[in-house]
This record gives sequence, structure tokens and C-alpha cells, in this order.
Amino acid sequence: MARALASRMGLSALKRKQTKSFSVRIVTMDAEMEFSCEVKWKGKDLFDLVCRTVGLRESWFFGLQYNIKDTVAWLKMDKKVLDHDVCKEEPITFNFLAKFYPENAEEELVQEITQHLFFLQVKKEILDEEIYCPPEASVLLASYAVQAKYGDYDPTAHKPGFLAREELLPKRVINLYQMTPEMWEERIAAWYAEHRGRTRDEAEMEYLKIAQDLEMYGVNYFFIRNKKGTSLLLGVDALGLHIYDPQNKLTPKISFPWNEIRNISYSDKEFAIKPLDKKIEVFKFNSSKLRVNKLILQLCIGNHDLFMRRRRGDSLEVQQMKSQAREEKARKQMERQRLAREKQLREEAERARDELERRLHQLQDEAQMANEALLRSEETAELLHEKAQIAEEEAKLLAQKAAEAEQEMQRIKVTSIRSEQEKRLMEQKVLEAEMLALKMAEESERRAKEAEHLKQDLQEARESERRAKHKLLEITSKSAYTTTNSNANALPTDVPSFNFSGDNLTFDFKDTDMKRLSMEIEKEKVEYMQKSKNLQEQLNELKTEIESLKLKERETPLDILHNENADKGTSKQSTIKKQHVSQGRRPVCI
Repeated sequence: MARALASRMGLSALKRKQTKSFSVRIVTMDAEMEFSCEVKWKGKDLFDLVCRTVGLRESWFFGLQYNIKDTVAWLKMDKKVLDHDVCKEEPITFNFLAKFYPENAEEELVQEITQHLFFLQVKKEILDEEIYCPPEASVLLASYAVQAKYGDYDPTAHKPGFLAREELLPKRVINLYQMTPEMWEERIAAWYAEHRGRTRDEAEMEYLKIAQDLEMYGVNYFFIRNKKGTSLLLGVDALGLHIYDPQNKLTPKISFPWNEIRNISYSDKEFAIKPLDKKIEVFKFNSSKLRVNKLILQLCIGNHDLFMRRRRGDSLEVQQMKSQAREEKARKQMERQRLAREKQLREEAERARDELERRLHQLQDEAQMANEALLRSEETAELLHEKAQIAEEEAKLLAQKAAEAEQEMQRIKVTSIRSEQEKRLMEQKVLEAEMLALKMAEESERRAKEAEHLKQDLQEARESERRAKHKLLEITSKSAYTTTNSNANALPTDVPSFNFSGDNLTFDFKDTDMKRLSMEIEKEKVEYMQKSKNLQEQLNELKTEIESLKLKERETPLDILHNENADKGTSKQSTIKKQHVSQGRRPVCI
């Protein structure tokens, strides 16, 4: 009995312990996290925990989103997490997403993590066709997405087909043209190669700067009805409230900028927009769902607060973040410059080394050729020496025979010939002996000349041998000198002249450094304006190039509307500007 009672008490205590916490799953654009939360936690407690975990300080742009049937809702900061109408099955899932969008991403987004999360979310919305993007702009955005993921283009590593598995273009764009994946990749890679030198955060920021000019960027659309019962679309974004035709999400029929709205009142299902100009009548509309009305009100309040906040001076926290971001940017820029210099020096050293190795091989080849020539010269000299000795011996032999012939001739002359016949015979023999002696004398002279010629050849061969030895000595001395210079020109990492230690390079940003950085930033702005002009020309060229491959029958209503707006020169921004021409204007009847 006591054991059963203790068991029941233990179970009760375990249940009470278990009910003090619950688990949630947070899904960001590139990760999933799970947390154990206390039952008493409010939305702000969970939201702050997520922000600390991802290292986010610009939290005012983000929120925790969850689904309710066929609509979405955002976690309220001052309300307990479990008091929201969420699925109580653990882990409770929330999506960590951008709730409000900046007017100017480059000026407002300070942290790299903020830029990265916005980049991933906007990219997904463009690929999912929640934001309409023209085909030529889609190719440019894809090239920046590739730069952010893969870094600088390398032809040896990024061979044709390396983007085959990447989702870079909206399916609408791919279906609109008679182009193969290889053709799309070729055009993306052509622009990708031009982004060399951009870091990941720079490529992502360029992506956002282009995307923020798209008509549907940052707009939350809601179906509404005006007081006449006409179906319309309400768009809420960073600039104000916009009223659209349900078939045209690109160009609003009328807009109410936040600075021209005096009040937005909400009663039950009806909204009323009261402009500052009292001559303009109040615009009223309603929505059929209470949850949607609450969501519209939340977005209106949040966007209006951020709109007014942008037009006031930065808070101390934002000033501190921007200062840290500038210092971090300057530090990274100096680090990139240092790495670029080191890379340049390393490449120059490698080129010098390759040149020295090539020169060394050339000198080795020349030395080998000189050695071979020397050997041939020595062999030729030995052969000529042997021929000279043979010629001298032959000349001595011929001289000896000539002397013997002379003696024989003298002996015949002295010998008396008794008979005339013998005399004539002896005269004939004498004549023959004289002829033979003459021939032998000529042959002896020829052999002597040949021996003299061979001696001259021998001297020339020895002179050639001497010159070859001299040249070999010169080549050997040059090779030794080149090797010495190669060792002297090597660039080890610890050479004092290229030592980027704290003595030569410091990250303490003095006034002169900041002035120089400011001048570089101004120069970058001028270059950016020129690049923007060139970029627009490139976009127009690409549009003209692929226009002939377009399938007109596959154009979506948004494609047709975009083309009509481009022909007329109208856009969402031009519509808003036209409404500011006259402060006493009457609202368009919608």
C-alpha cells in the first residue's frame, strides 16, 4: 500500500516537472534549432533566445511565424508562447523570417548575418515566384548567387555543367524560352566571371540591391473589399499602403505613403485610412477574416514605426553597430589588400622561380651541347694527329725511295756501256729512271704539302678545343651565378621586407586611415554609378539576345503587365511620385 502510494506520488511529481517546460523547433533559412522553453515564457523570451543563438542584433526586421489553418501569424512579444493558437504537439514549430523589409538594404542592413538571412529569403521568394523578376534580371541575380556560393570563377574548376544541379532561375523564366540548360548556364557564367574579387557578403548585397527595385519586393498582399464591395488587393510594405487590382500586383492603382497617413483605425472587420490632407476622403475597406485583419494591423504598425525611425537619427545601438561594421569592413578590406599583395608577391616569386628554372635548364642544355662539341673536337684532333703522323711517314718513305732512285741513276750514268744497243737501252732506262724520280719527287712534294695541311688542321682543332673549354668554363660560371641569384631572390614568408607584423601593418584606425577609407568609398560610389549604367546596357543586350527565343504563348499575366509597364515607362515608384505632384489631389475612384 505504501509502495503504491509512493509510486503515485512519484508519477505526480514527474508530471508536474514535465509540464514546466516544452520544446520548440526554430526553422531559419539555412538551419534548424530546437530549444527547451519554460511554460511561463513569453514570445519575447523565445525570440531573444533565437537572436542570441544566431548572433543577430538587428532583430527589429524579424519575427517568429507560424501557420493557422490557411493563414500565417506572427508570435506576439508580450504574450505567452503557449497562449497563442499554435499546434501544441511538441516540438512546436516556428519559422524565423524577415517580417519587415528595409527601404535601402545597403544603408540599413549592418550585420553580415542580417544580410545573409535577407539574401536567402528574397532569393527563395524570387525562385518560388512570390516576387516577379524579369528574365534578364533573373540571370544577373543568379550570377551573384553563384558568386556568393562558389567564390571567384575558375575555368579549371568550374567546367561546363557545374551548375546543372543548382536552382538558380524561376521555372516561369525557363519555360518562357526555347533555351537548353547549357545555354542558360553559359549566360549565367559569363556574368559570373565578371564578379571576380567580390566576397560572399558583397555578392549577397549586390543581389539585394537589385532585388529591392522589383515591384513586388517586400510587399504583403491581402484580399479586401472597398465600401462598394469591389474586390481589391491591399499591399503593405516599407513605403506605405498600396491598392491594387487583383489581376495586377505590379502597379498600384493608388498609394498612401506612411508620411501622408494621419491615422489607421480598425473596428471589427473594417479598416479606415485617414490621410493628413483633410480634403482627401477617408478610404475604407474590410476583410472577411479576423486573423487577417490583425495581421494587417501588425504589419501597418511595424512598417510605420520603421519608416519614422529611418527618418530620425540613428539610436546609440545602431550607431555603435554601424561603427563596428565600418571598422570590420575596413579591417577586412585591409586584410584583403594584404592577402592580395601576398598573393601578387607569391605569384611574382613563382614566375621568377619558373624563369630561373627555365634559364637553368637552358644553360644546362647549352653546357651539354658544349661538352658534346668539345668531345667531337677532341676526337677530330686525335684523328687529324694520326693522319699527320701517317702523312709524315709516307713523306719520309717517298723521300727515301727518291734518294735510292737518284743513286741508281748516278750508278747507271757511271757504268760504261760497251755496246750501242746497251747504250740506247741504258739511255732509255736512264730516261725512265729520271721520269720515275721526277714523279717520286712530285709525289714527295705533294705528301709534304698534305702533311703541312694536316698540321694546320691539327692546330685549328686544338684552337677549337681551347675555345670549347673556355665556353664551358663561362657557362659553368653563369650557372653558378644564376643559382646564387635564385637563392637570393627566393621569397620565404619570414623575409623582413615583406613581414606584415604589427610593426608594419596595424588595424588601429586613425583619422588619416578613415579619411582615406572615406575617399575610397566615394570613389566606389562613382564607380558604382558607372557600373549601374553599364549593367543596364548589359541587361538590355541580354533581353534583346534572348527575345527571339521567347515563346509568346507561355507568357504569364505578370510578364505581359511587366512588358506593358516597360513600354509605357510606368512602375510602382513612378505611380507613387505622380501622386506627390499635387498635394490637393482627390483620390482615384476605386
